[in-house]
Amino acid sequence: MIRFAADPAAAAPAMARLAAVGYSEEGVRDRLGLEDLDDFQMKARPIYRAERLGARDALDTAIGLFLLEAALPEADLDRLFEAGDQAALERAGLLTRAGGTVRAAASLYPVGRTLVCSDHAWPELIDGGAGVPYDQVMYVGTDSRWLARATLRRPVADALDLCCGSGVQALLAAAHADRVSAVDLNPRAVRCTAFNARLSGLANLEALQGDLYAPVAGRRFGLITANPPFVPAPAQEVGYRDGGPSGEEVQRRIVAGLPGHLAPGGTAQIVTELGERDGEPLELRLRHWLDGAPMAIHVLCLRSHSAQAYALGHADGADQGALLDSVGRWAANLREQGYRRVVSVLLAFQWDDPAWSRVDRAQPPRRDAGAELEAMWQAERLARDPGLAGRLRTGRIARTGPVALLDTSALGAPAAPTAQARLAGQALAVDHPLAPMERDLLGCLEQPAATADLLGAAARAGVDEPAVLAALTELVRKGLVRPL
Repeated sequence: MIRFAADPAAAAPAMARLAAVGYSEEGVRDRLGLEDLDDFQMKARPIYRAERLGARDALDTAIGLFLLEAALPEADLDRLFEAGDQAALERAGLLTRAGGTVRAAASLYPVGRTLVCSDHAWPELIDGGAGVPYDQVMYVGTDSRWLARATLRRPVADALDLCCGSGVQALLAAAHADRVSAVDLNPRAVRCTAFNARLSGLANLEALQGDLYAPVAGRRFGLITANPPFVPAPAQEVGYRDGGPSGEEVQRRIVAGLPGHLAPGGTAQIVTELGERDGEPLELRLRHWLDGAPMAIHVLCLRSHSAQAYALGHADGADQGALLDSVGRWAANLREQGYRRVVSVLLAFQWDDPAWSRVDRAQPPRRDAGAELEAMWQAERLARDPGLAGRLRTGRIARTGPVALLDTSALGAPAAPTAQARLAGQALAVDHPLAPMERDLLGCLEQPAATADLLGAAARAGVDEPAVLAALTELVRKGLVRPL
C-alpha cells in the first residue's frame, strides 16, 4: 500500500498530461462505453480491456494503469508520460516497477475534471487476495459521486468534510470555500487527503486527524459534508465501511453534532445508508438525534434494498459453506436491528424555526444536482409562507418547467388512477405522487393561467376555494408550479 508520505507537487505536470489525453470523468466514461462512470464495475475489467481498450493509445494506458489496476509493460508507459514525468510519479510513490512491468501504487479517480488519488478499489488484485486492510482509504465509489453531485455549491467562508477519506469532497469544496477542513480518524486517510491537496496545488485545505468534530471544536461552518462508515455489519472489519451493528455509530454522532457546528444559513449534507423499520419514519429518528434543535431535514431516498438482498450483497466466503455462514451472520444482525430494508439516502440539514421535515424519492443523480436541491428547499419554504395563499388567489401561476406525467391504475380496479409527475430533464428524477385535484390543476396549466380563472372553473364544478388553494400550494411545494 502507498504510504502517502512523499511530496507529490512535482507530479503536477503528469496530472496535466492525464487531463490532456482525456482522463476525466467524461472521457473515461465514454471510452469504457458507460452511460455514467457510476456504472463502472471492477469485475468487468476483462470486458473493458477486450472490448473497449483496443486502441492502445495514451488514454487506454491511463485507464488500465490508474483505474483497472493493471500491470503494464514499461514500454506502454512511454506513450503516456515522458521520462521526467515518470520519474516524478515514482518519487511521489504513485508508480512502481518490477520485472519489466509498471503499475500504479494507488488509483486516480476522475470526478468531473478533478483527479483524486486513493487506495485501489480492489487491493486483492495487487496483494494476492490478502483482503482489505482495516485502514484502507476508501476509493471514490457510488456514494462519493452522489454526494459530490448533490452538494450545494454556494460560496462559504468555511467548509468541513467529516470522515474525509481521500478528501474528494474537501477538494471539491475548496473551489467555493475560503477555507476547508477535512477530518478523519484514520491517519492514512488524513495523509491521503493532504497528498491530494498538494497534488492539486490547493493552499486552502487542511487535513486533520481526530474523532469527528474534536479537531474543530468551537468552530462553525457554512457547509458540512460527510460520507461516513454506515454499513450495519456483524463484525467491524473495514474502517471506512462498517458503522457498528446498527450502522449508526458514526452517523448518529455526526447529526447530533450539527447544532454546535453548522453556521446560520449553512447546509449540512450526508450521503449514507439507514436501516428502515416498519412504522418508524426515518425523519423521526434524525429528529431524535438532533435533540430538539430547530432544523429543517430533507431526506432524499435514492435506493432501497431488502434486508435479504443486503445480506447477500455483503456476505463473502472462500467456499460455499463459508459464504452461507456469512449470509447467515449478516441476515441475523439485520434481524436483531429490526431492519426490514436498508435505504441509501442523501440527508440535508439547515436551520429553520419552526423545524420541518420532508421526504422525497429520486433516481440517483447522474450529473450536478445542487441547484435542483436548492430549488426544492426554496419550494418547501415558499409553500410554508403564510402569505402564499393570498398571492396565489390574486395572481397568476405556471408550471415550473416541462412536466412528465404518468398515470397508472391497477388492472380491473375501479379506483381512480394514481398519478405521478416529475420535472423533465432534471439531474434528480423526483417522482411526486399527485392527488386527483393536483393532477387536474396541473393539466390546466399547460399555459400560465390566472388563479381567479381556475377558482371560477372549480366553483362551477362544485369545488370550494380552500381546496383549490391547498392543491396549488402542494404543487408549489413539489416544485411543479410557481406563482408569477
